[in-house]
Amino acid sequence: MRPNRLLILVAFAFIAALATAADGKRPNVLLICVDDLKPLLGCYGNQLIKSPAIDRLAARGLVLERAYCNQAVCSPSRNALMVGLRSTTLGIYDLPTNFRVAAPNAVTVAQHFRAHGWRTEALGKIFHPGHGNHEDAASWTVPHWRPKASNYAVAANNNAPTESADVPDSTYADGQIADEAVRRLQQAKAKPDEPFFLAVGFLKPHLPFCAPKKYWDLYRRDAFPLEPITTPPEGAPAYAPTTWGELRKYSDMPQIGPLNAAQQRQLIHGYHAAVSYMDAQLGRVTAELDRLGLAGNTIIVLWGDHGWHLGDHGQWCKHTNYEQAAHIPLIVAAPGVTTPGTRTTALVESVDLYPTLAELAGLPASTGAQRLDGRSFVSTLRDPRAPTKEAVFHSYPRHRPGAGEVIGRAVRTAQHRLVEWKAPGAPAATAEYELYDYVVDPLETRNLAASQPAVVASLRRILDAQPEAKPQVTAASHDPAGSPTTKKKKKKA
Repeated sequence: MRPNRLLILVAFAFIAALATAADGKRPNVLLICVDDLKPLLGCYGNQLIKSPAIDRLAARGLVLERAYCNQAVCSPSRNALMVGLRSTTLGIYDLPTNFRVAAPNAVTVAQHFRAHGWRTEALGKIFHPGHGNHEDAASWTVPHWRPKASNYAVAANNNAPTESADVPDSTYADGQIADEAVRRLQQAKAKPDEPFFLAVGFLKPHLPFCAPKKYWDLYRRDAFPLEPITTPPEGAPAYAPTTWGELRKYSDMPQIGPLNAAQQRQLIHGYHAAVSYMDAQLGRVTAELDRLGLAGNTIIVLWGDHGWHLGDHGQWCKHTNYEQAAHIPLIVAAPGVTTPGTRTTALVESVDLYPTLAELAGLPASTGAQRLDGRSFVSTLRDPRAPTKEAVFHSYPRHRPGAGEVIGRAVRTAQHRLVEWKAPGAPAATAEYELYDYVVDPLETRNLAASQPAVVASLRRILDAQPEAKPQVTAASHDPAGSPTTKKKKKKA
């Protein structure tokens, strides 16, 4: 073949590739973020919960059984997902501080897709607006959309921790979010030349546990078992557990001390009802994706921002480094990549989703000089037996009496979790440790750090290979030249 003819054929192939991309062959992304959703789901083995839509999604993709958040509280967890950086890298552990205070030039995963031709849209809770924080306009092609709904359907219930009202689904925010998601998918169908990145952020099962009565009626309250372990782990630092101040702000909740059995079952019932309500809204969105014929070219991700304590260790809410707070649900259905109905025990963390989505879409891992904390797990999506990494990492801040603000840096392997509690930059000798073995003690009943120094040393080597945690930065204390400084923060719950 003559060289000029070969060049012509190569040129035609290049043009054809561009045409294919322009014809919408680039994959769409439907990113479903759920607030306070723990892996309390049928597809994760729970026999009581009613989660049919999520279970159907699991049947069409891969269930990641060992997925973990990078901090068990809303804003830092969402920063990890969207920015690809852990709390310890950003130095942001609170709700009010926007991620751009610490990383003004960061390129979010949505922004990355937008720069490469995707239409990026956000509905509901994706980042964490509120408490002084705000959305990120640079990430979205069109302004972020929020529902117009009260937390409560009945005014008399205001500030109650639960509500069961006989109202339509769209009375509450998640129903309205699903309505809007359906409309956005219909609009996307009319624009086949423009791939979409649609982030849908459902609010439930976040407190208050409000859901239409029909979802409460799916359960019998007396059928809910109570947690058998109602005390913190033996030998754990006194400051390590949460005092669950988030829940105590609601009416009829004690300001100090434990909940009685009736209160516990009320909250457990409410959590289940809220999950089932959200599940139904998610089902409406995925059903519309199927009806429109978009599913065959759409990557679907279901991600819970962190877990939730439902009475284990005598704790409620999130805000800890323990398993029930850090373990999250993660399901990925990627046409042509994932095998329907598969599962993996490979370790992944929230920061891994950014490079994974980029690789699935054929994009570079990140834009410019930005270095991500995560690692793509596409190889595991293709083969659930493929390993990912030996450990994942998360953190939580606390006030330690006599030492001030400390960061609990945690390393989680397939068998163990080690938590190192110390001030950022402080000598290793000042650290206190927690060690748990999930093979012999899955309920975290006893801190093994003092009795297993060899295991502590082994896990410390993994943790020490990571950068030192940065102290908390704030907008008020940020140096205009770009060097974040510290400011004392209020005690976390």
